[in-house]
Amino acid sequence: MSSGRRHSTVWLFDLDNTLHDASHAAFGPTNQAMNDYIAAHLGLAPAEASALRQHYWDRYGATLLGLVRHHGVNASHFLEETHRLPGLEDRLRTHAHDRAALRRLRGRKVLLTNAPRSYALRVLRALGLADCFDGVISIDEMTMFGDLRPKPDARMLRRVAVRLKVAPRRCVLVEDTLAHQKSAHRIGMRTVWMQRYLKTAKVANNSTEVGVHPCRKPPYVYARIRSLNKLPTL
Repeated sequence: MSSGRRHSTVWLFDLDNTLHDASHAAFGPTNQAMNDYIAAHLGLAPAEASALRQHYWDRYGATLLGLVRHHGVNASHFLEETHRLPGLEDRLRTHAHDRAALRRLRGRKVLLTNAPRSYALRVLRALGLADCFDGVISIDEMTMFGDLRPKPDARMLRRVAVRLKVAPRRCVLVEDTLAHQKSAHRIGMRTVWMQRYLKTAKVANNSTEVGVHPCRKPPYVYARIRSLNKLPTL
C-alpha cells in the first residue's frame, strides 16, 4: 500500500475476538443469556433452546435473524436482554501493543459490529479505545427496507461504504470471521483476518469447526495477522 493510499484508507474493525478476547469475556455469558431468552419466550426446554440458538447461528450467521424471521422476536428487546452481562468489565482483556497500534494507524477507523451499540460502547470505554474511532456502526443500524441485515450481508456492507462516502476498494475490513470477509471481498473491499484470539475457525464452504487454517489463507483474504502492528504495512 502506498503512502497516498494509507491516508485515504477507511478501516472497518470488528469488535469481538478482533479488538478483545470475547471468547473469554463475553461469549459464554451471552450464549447463556440467549438460551434463557429463547427458553422463556418460545417455551422451550434449555437443551432445545441451546440447539435452536446454534442452528440459527449456523444458518444465518446471527441467532437474532432466525428469531426475528421465524418467531417474530423484537430485535431491540432481544439485544437489550441478552447483553446486560454483569461483570463484563472485569473480564475484558486486550493487548497494550494492539491498543497503541490502533492509535497510530493512519486513516479513518470505524467500528462495524454485529453487537448492539450499548455493548460496543461499553467495551470500547472499558478498554480505553472509544477515542480511537471516528464512528460506530452496530447491529442496531443494520436494517434495509425494514429488515435486519447484519454481517455478512453484502448489501449492508455496500451501504456502509455509501454511508461513509467512500468506494469499497478504499475500505479494509479487519475481522476474525471468514464469512464476513468473503462478502466484503465480493464487493471490492480488502480483508484482513485477525487470528490473535481465534481458537477455531469455520471452513469457508461449510459450517464444520476446525483448527485455525494451517496453510494458505483463503483467496478472498488479503492478509492474516495476529497483531494490529501489522496493519500499516499492508
